[in-house]
Amino acid sequence: MKATIERATLLKCLSHVQSVVERRNTIPILSNVLLEAASNGTLKVMATDLDLQVAESMAAVSVDSAGATTVSAHLLFDIARKLPDGSQVSLEVAENRMTVKAGRSRFSLPTLPRDDFPVIVEGDLPTSFELPVATLAQLIDRTRFAISTEETRYYLNGIFFHVAEEELKAAATDGHRLARFTIKRPEGAEGMPDIIVPRKCIAELRKLLEEASGTNVLVDLSASKIRFTLGGNNGVVLTSKLIDGTFPDYSRVIPTGNDKLLRIDPKSFYEGVDRVATIATEKTRAVKMALENDKITLSVTSPDNGTAAEEVPADYGSEHFEIGFNANYLKDILGQIEGDTVELHLADAGAPTLIRQDEKSPALYVLMPMRV
Repeated sequence: MKATIERATLLKCLSHVQSVVERRNTIPILSNVLLEAASNGTLKVMATDLDLQVAESMAAVSVDSAGATTVSAHLLFDIARKLPDGSQVSLEVAENRMTVKAGRSRFSLPTLPRDDFPVIVEGDLPTSFELPVATLAQLIDRTRFAISTEETRYYLNGIFFHVAEEELKAAATDGHRLARFTIKRPEGAEGMPDIIVPRKCIAELRKLLEEASGTNVLVDLSASKIRFTLGGNNGVVLTSKLIDGTFPDYSRVIPTGNDKLLRIDPKSFYEGVDRVATIATEKTRAVKMALENDKITLSVTSPDNGTAAEEVPADYGSEHFEIGFNANYLKDILGQIEGDTVELHLADAGAPTLIRQDEKSPALYVLMPMRV
């Protein structure tokens, strides 16, 4: 194989695929990227960790001889990063070595045979639909902060996508908080199986969406695999296994009878929580909210660091009571609210609280209180 490619093109492509490759690998081939040069002048780059695979095709300056090999992903990425701007990079393979040349630089890297490179077998992906880049980014951003990192409850380690009535819903929970975002069901998504997309796939996809132009993302899926195609034929294809588990029926924890309504400006609420939480320690992450007519008083008491309190004006007309929340969880949710007001529907100090912008908002959050 021998091909020449613009450094900027190579670098952009490698930055997309190399982050899938784990830094520590017991299987040497998984540290490598697969490079395939085709006679039609394209170079395809692929990386995998056996659960997640990303492939991208790019136009080469020239392909003198077609072929394929695998070479260290992080090494090639670091070399491409340090090569001079605007240079052309020549990649040539002979006798288990790949020679990388650009300007006056020359590197000789060990390779492994392409036949050893594992490729995820997608099988049949019967459900297929398209989503605008911005919509998919929003589905991820509004929910992913609530994904659980607890390995024992592996079925919570991702975002749950399911179709209900005429809607596609994305939900994530870690047992302390729940985030759900709803959009109109895209054409082609009817009859779609319930799926849980793993956290690592979500993180890689979100990075790719950053750079995707204002086009649609093609989503193909089955009950066990999902494939995202960004940017058409010469774009990036991300394929992932899905989490094999059952997501809990989260609708049971969404409170319906919370009769105390608090309306407040999310920005001043966020800043107030952030300020009083300055003195909170690992043991005392709870911020106490005392609700009174037209104001709330936020306070934190820490045995090591003293106390802090702040009053925030609010629209509240029910009886006075106190409730505590994890300050970080509360800030995560408030950070997702874009409008001038946020609604908190409360019941009592021990019951989950429903948080949303308003009743028409596609995003809905549930937060469990803490004892304070």
